[in-house]
Amino acid sequence: MRSAYSDLAMEAREAYLNEQPGAIPGVETQDWQADGGIHINAVKIINQEGVKALGKPIGTYVTLETRIIPPDIQQQKAASQALAAELIKLVGKVEKTLVVGLGNRYVTADALGPKTVENTLVTRHLLENLPGQVDKRVHSVCAVAPGVLGITGIETLEMVKGLVAHVKPDVVIAIDALASSSTNRLANTIKLTDTGISPGSGLGNMREGLNKETLGVPVIALGVPLVVYAQTISRDALNLLLKTLQDGKQNLDTKRLLAQMDTQADAMIDQVVTQSMGDLVVTPKEIDQVVKEVAYTVAMGINLSLHPEIQFDEMTTLID
Repeated sequence: MRSAYSDLAMEAREAYLNEQPGAIPGVETQDWQADGGIHINAVKIINQEGVKALGKPIGTYVTLETRIIPPDIQQQKAASQALAAELIKLVGKVEKTLVVGLGNRYVTADALGPKTVENTLVTRHLLENLPGQVDKRVHSVCAVAPGVLGITGIETLEMVKGLVAHVKPDVVIAIDALASSSTNRLANTIKLTDTGISPGSGLGNMREGLNKETLGVPVIALGVPLVVYAQTISRDALNLLLKTLQDGKQNLDTKRLLAQMDTQADAMIDQVVTQSMGDLVVTPKEIDQVVKEVAYTVAMGINLSLHPEIQFDEMTTLID
């Protein structure tokens, strides 16, 4: 069947391998475990062959798989620390950072960016106005949640370009809600990449990208999948049905059946879901609490990476 939409490079890799097992041309991968049982996958697309294979720009894509929901303070701490370590690898040592929270704060499933900004330790104003009274361990950080085109009438890129020209940061960190092709990864996966981001991509409403080419400084994109397309759930259910029949010793060749049903199944799913309701997206029913916990975890990871000499427990007192 048609591959479901996903913002995660690791899912693009999985989809490719399902069709063509073996090495992927132009792509390097690595997997390891961090403290707290966090699984980390790194996909590096090194040339145009890799771009063609996975449909993603050249760059590094890191995915952390953990359990943020239900909330557990020790697991959140481990996730934030692992995220900070991976951000430091991508960002390097910087003195000035602009954090951009993308999304619509009035739509809960799209509010990850603004909520993360609320928990970000901003220090630029203190360093400029009270330089002698600020902890020497902090670096210059400013943050903004520019809203969406439908509310402001201004493209996000236009706003961020103006801020970059004025603030002159060493790096921009952009946060946005993403889409996954797996319900199991909703709210429990954190993705970061050095290729930048297209605002609204998680909901299929992509705007002009924020990246080094458009802003003139490196852009690290960070996101968490909070929605999945209804078509994806339908396809997952069909796959599970076929697997169940196969496990029932009915001697079914699942791949052969899927190939035979490809066009017909897609047409049926589109008729039931897409044609009647458009591109329906699904999000957890506890989305308010989910976004709150995920945004806090992500913000703590950003804070620890930008102020690495401050420990987790002390950081919580600074932002709470």
